[in-house]
Amino acid sequence: MSKHNVETLLEAGGRDPEIKKKYNEAQNEEEFVALALADGYEFTVNELNAVLNEAGDSFEVRGNPPKREIWWT
Repeated sequence: MSKHNVETLLEAGGRDPEIKKKYNEAQNEEEFVALALADGYEFTVNELNAVLNEAGDSFEVRGNPPKREIWWT
């Protein structure tokens, strides 16, 4: 269920630029998970990283302005 919440958020961010912008501002995984929890997505840092690893994605920030390449479309 919690991995499902990660996937649901990554899909939502892929569709909605405002969600993507909000979560791209998180400084680290812990802050990202805290934002998600406040928005009703319950999962842990370990679950986030497991989903990203399974998809071959990285939490790293790239570019200017900084953004993450984790969002699913």
